[in-house]
Order: sequence, then C-alpha cells, then structure tokens
Amino acid sequence: MKALTYHGPGRRTWGEVPDPVVRDPEDAVVRVDAVTICGTDLHILKGDVPEVTEGRVLGHEAVGTVVDVGPGVRTFAAGDRVLISCISACGRCAYCRQGTYGQCTGGGGWILGHLVDGTQAEYVRTPFADTSLHHLPGGVTDERALLLADILPTSFEVGVRNGRVGPGDTVVIVGAGPIGLAAVTTARLYSPGRIVAVDLAPSRLEAAKRAGADEVLDAATGDDAAIRALSRDGLGADVAIEAVGVPETFELCTRVVRPGGRIANVGVHGRPATLHLEDLWIKNVTITTGLVDTSTTPLLLEMLAAGRLDTDDLVTHRFGLDEMQDAYDVFADAGSNGALKVALFRT
Repeated sequence: MKALTYHGPGRRTWGEVPDPVVRDPEDAVVRVDAVTICGTDLHILKGDVPEVTEGRVLGHEAVGTVVDVGPGVRTFAAGDRVLISCISACGRCAYCRQGTYGQCTGGGGWILGHLVDGTQAEYVRTPFADTSLHHLPGGVTDERALLLADILPTSFEVGVRNGRVGPGDTVVIVGAGPIGLAAVTTARLYSPGRIVAVDLAPSRLEAAKRAGADEVLDAATGDDAAIRALSRDGLGADVAIEAVGVPETFELCTRVVRPGGRIANVGVHGRPATLHLEDLWIKNVTITTGLVDTSTTPLLLEMLAAGRLDTDDLVTHRFGLDEMQDAYDVFADAGSNGALKVALFRT
C-alpha cells in the first residue's frame, strides 16, 4: 500500500510500505476512506516530537471501513464504518478505568502516527479496536465525522472543559486555526458572555466570526490592554485558551487572564515558554495542560448526528488520498492560502 512516512525533520515521503496485518487479538485493520492532517504532524516534521522514528507512517485521524479483526475483537466486524480515534485505549489500566485514555499505561494513549504506524495511508492497523474505534451513525458523512477524530474532542476537553467555561464568561481564544475554531464552536455550548478570537491571519479571524466569535482581534495590531478591554469589566478573560503551541501565545494568555481566571493550554509546544510567576503568584490563576482523552467522542458523535454540532466550515481544501504531498504543502502554508483543515478521500 501507499503511505506518508517520516524521514527526519523536514523530510517526508509518499510511497509503498507493507500492508498492515492483525498482530494482536485486539487489533483491527481499517481501510482508510477519509483522512486529515493535524498541526501535530507539522510539529513532528519540524523535529518537535523526537519519539517519532525513521520510516513511521504519520497521521492519527481518519474515518474508514473495517476489513479484518483479531479474534479478541467483540464489537466490530469487517464492513463496519468507523471513526478512528486519535487516542488508543487499552481499557484496563488505572487511567483508562477513570476515562483518562490519553495517559493509558497499557500500550495505548497517543500512539498512532507517533509510536506505531498511523492513518495517512491506504490501510491502518488499530490496536485495542473495541475501545479505540467508534461506530459511525448512518447519516454522518465521512468529512463531518473526520473532525471528531481529534480537533473537536481536543478543543472541547483540553480547552473548554479544562478551562471550565461557564455562562457569562469572557473566553479569549488565542489562535484561530482549526483547534481554535473548534474551541469557539464548543465553548458556545456553555453560553459564555463573550468569545474573543485572536490571530494574525485575517482569513482566520473571518472564520472565527463565522464560527460564532463575538469579537476578533488582529494580534499584530492589538496589544494586551486591547484584549483585556474586550472583557465585561476590562479585567481580562475568565478563560484564556492557548491554541497555537508557541511561547509567545502561551505568554500572551498569562497576560490577558483576569485574577481568578483559568488558562487552558491546548497547543503542542516544541520550545520552552517563560512562566512569569513573579506576576502570576498573587492572581489566583489556574493553568491546565493536557492531551485529549477522547472520552467525549461518543457525546460529540451524538450531537453531530442530531444536527447540534456544526463542523461544515472547518474543511477548506479537499484532495484525493494520492495527493498527500500536495495536501501537506497547502496545510503547511495556511497563512497564505487560508487553509483550515484539509481532507483527503479514497478515490
């Protein structure tokens, strides 16, 4: 089969690799029908994730059809249409038993496209199929479901829920890329008083408005005071969500949060950020970090099937699976072409 493989910082190849097979009784092999590229994949290609080794098939988000299962798989069978979660869960360790699947110590967690071969391929082996795949409702399209493999649960769990967004809150979301836009969408479920999106790209600020942001601010021209001034009383954000993954955006969140506020870091960081405790220690500020657990994926799937969750504007560019290299080029140059999520489909 063909797959996208990693060969060190800045080097990737679309070419032939061996077909995946069932190795463990709990495995499933899934034909990839739709797949996308994540900002984390770009971090890997920059060398920010050193655990990814030479020749690894990248990708951790896909929708597909089961073609084979191991003898230990009970709830999936060949022909089932499934969402492949970005997180694999053994279902037995202490973390899995409390729903913290991202920290699985039984061989799961974020492994696809990281520690084992991932989804940017024609087929993928998915460990722990019973607890890591999701049946797709018949009325949900591949493209819509694809966004629930990672960015919707990530934004919801690590951003909105960790930040404890509540009714009337001022929520500042720094970064209006796919994760930031998904945070806008899911923050609205809690009726905040005002959602403010901050970004450098005009196209992304326009996308944030369409997603439901009440205010948008160009980070190049607006300073900290301008962001705080958009809160209900000028003191700053009740919740500041970091959705980029660079030191500057995290540090911006620490400057625009109000006393007693919460900072929810979602971005993947490859460089150190300075934590100014000399300023923050007195402000009762809570800072959370996290890897998504995907414990909310079933809920989000139900909302999507019921028409209560709108993901239609998040995919801006579509490709065939064999156009993977072109899709990467477009996604990596989002600042000039307005790309949000790219989706690739089996043709």
